[in-house]
Amino acid sequence: QVQLVESGGGLVQAGGSLRLSCAASGRTFSRYVMGWFRQAPGKEREVVAAISWRGGSTYYTDSVKGRFTISRDNARNTVYLRMNSLKPEDTAVYYCAADKSSWDSGTYYSPREYDYWGQGTQVTVSS
Repeated sequence: QVQLVESGGGLVQAGGSLRLSCAASGRTFSRYVMGWFRQAPGKEREVVAAISWRGGSTYYTDSVKGRFTISRDNARNTVYLRMNSLKPEDTAVYYCAADKSSWDSGTYYSPREYDYWGQGTQVTVSS
């Protein structure tokens, strides 16, 4: 069982930056693929970024490439999402999630494959 708690969301002007954190409970954090997802009102939940067990592999959706960076600190049981050059279209509730599958399974982009979810943190980008 893994419990996830996100923090770091807030209101920021376009072009600004935020860093989201996701603290995980449990001894096996390092064995989970971790992902960040977001959901805007009226839209489906979509993957933003994902990172492999040891952080050696990452995935980004096209709309955030070059602006967002996912990282993890297994000693602190924490995964981060650094968001730069924020745009109004980045406004959403951001969720972190943990997936027991291996990175090589290639399912890290699909919300249905994740086993544990945080409660979400709101990110609002004003124009």
